[in-house]
Amino acid sequence: MVDAVFLLAVALLVGGVVGTLVPLVPGGLLSLSGVYLYWWHTGFVDPGTITLAALTLLGVMTIVAEFFAGSIAARAGGASWLTTTVATVVAIVLMLVTGPLGLLVGLFGTVFIVEFFRGGDATHSTRSAMYATVGLFASTAIQALLTITILLGFLVAVIVF
Repeated sequence: MVDAVFLLAVALLVGGVVGTLVPLVPGGLLSLSGVYLYWWHTGFVDPGTITLAALTLLGVMTIVAEFFAGSIAARAGGASWLTTTVATVVAIVLMLVTGPLGLLVGLFGTVFIVEFFRGGDATHSTRSAMYATVGLFASTAIQALLTITILLGFLVAVIVF
């Protein structure tokens, strides 16, 4: 059934997909908002319980990827938790000032500088910075795939079934 609430739910789901590509826009939360808005609107009937649980799990996975994938990648590259925390703060501030380029440069540069200051090893510092930067891109790709899956799963569950 296509009505205003269905269209709003789909708009939130599409916003969730777009939000994964725009820094600081919570794509997973937007997607879940669309699903739960429609579920509430249908009297907690549609989508069904199993579908709702699956879409919720995908949404939670998206949120976890958004907040932790970059840090996990930096840690895998040998960066300390201190480095990843400082790099996250610097990258967000630079992104707000200079846009997405500031995010990338801030993340890479901060991880490199802090790790080099801590250990004096340029090779290790470069490796950690590369892992963090690649992790940021991988996190974005994972979030996009998950929110697209939520959108398509929702549409199939609501329109087909």
